[in-house]
Amino acid sequence: MNISVIIPAYNEENYIGATLQSIIDSEPSNLLEIIVVDNASTDATADIAAKYKQVRVVREPKKGLTRARQAGLDAALGDILVYIDADTIARKDWFAELNKEFETDKDIICLSGPYRYYGLPEFKNPLTKWWYHYWFIVWYWFADFFISHTQGYVVTGGNFAAKKQALLGIGGFDTKIEFYGEDTDIARRLNQFGKIKFSKDFWIATSARRFNHEGLVVTGFRYLVNYASVILFKKPVTKKYQDVR
Repeated sequence: MNISVIIPAYNEENYIGATLQSIIDSEPSNLLEIIVVDNASTDATADIAAKYKQVRVVREPKKGLTRARQAGLDAALGDILVYIDADTIARKDWFAELNKEFETDKDIICLSGPYRYYGLPEFKNPLTKWWYHYWFIVWYWFADFFISHTQGYVVTGGNFAAKKQALLGIGGFDTKIEFYGEDTDIARRLNQFGKIKFSKDFWIATSARRFNHEGLVVTGFRYLVNYASVILFKKPVTKKYQDVR
């Protein structure tokens, strides 16, 4: 099955080049296209993306993550749609892991995995460093606990691949959701359509900029609360979000 990689991007001129290069460097034989959805950027994001001959830039003038994801779905030609964020770096064997999972288990309609964060701050004060990494471990423990108990409802928004027909079958992305909980919502609805697999081996590197900007405790709590809210009440608690660039 052919793959379309879809990257929503709003003002990502500092990251998009490295993200695209990581995909190109590990390009699998079944990669059909790379789509960058320019989501109302006011910087050079689209210009940088357009320099890569393997990339097709799609415009979504109305800002919003789910609207950008939907624009990618509407434009994509592949059988499997791979969604990553514009600040992620695909490792060399990431596509090989993706293809292996879909080839060995024909029942899978969606594959996702965790993040591994780069760009965590370096602290000169040992106590501050210990405190920061302590809360990072706590965040991972809570996230792992929820994942292990709600396996079918787990999709990482910046690291998942889904069959196009499955996404079309559930009506695509809920564009009423602005940011928090959008990945859990897609998982909740896909779970009713077929098998979702969350594999710890299918990890991708992503920027820790939101954790660094908003703090580990606040960010982790906000994600977990909205995760639970979408599962229990089918809608997120948090309506507003801050762009971190």
